[in-house]
Amino acid sequence: MPVKIDQVDSEIIFKLIDNARKPFTEVAKELLVSTGTVHQRVKKLERSGVISGYSLSINYRKFGYTLTVYVGIFVQTGHSAMKVIQSLNAVPEITVADLAAGTYNIFCKLRCKDTIHAKDVLFRIQDLPGVKGTETMIMLEEQINDNKRLLKSIIEDLKPNI
Repeated sequence: MPVKIDQVDSEIIFKLIDNARKPFTEVAKELLVSTGTVHQRVKKLERSGVISGYSLSINYRKFGYTLTVYVGIFVQTGHSAMKVIQSLNAVPEITVADLAAGTYNIFCKLRCKDTIHAKDVLFRIQDLPGVKGTETMIMLEEQINDNKRLLKSIIEDLKPNI
């Protein structure tokens, strides 16, 4: 069942999406509510699971990791997928690994320095027990990376309840 939030909750969420480190005093000032209100609302949103954590966005290019690679992984048996995912934890270049339905059993996002580095990482993945094969896509340039558009749409859908 969807969680119910009101206008103040949604505005707090948008402020924190823009800057998760923004002090509650600034959020309160911008929304014309008390700091205590912001603090209580954020705690409520955390307890309900709407806010599940805070993260840091890293620009891997600054470290020389200029290549983003997506890898679809085929596993030998469906039951081996979870064991393969556990093995993928030993590959630090994998920043995301999802259990998938469809063409691939597992879908991963890799950060690599260049194509030679990517080849080495792919060979390490292909050598893991349970991996039957892989399919690779090299990304040219990320164009959209946005949490707000979906959240705005969800909140718009909730408005009759807000």
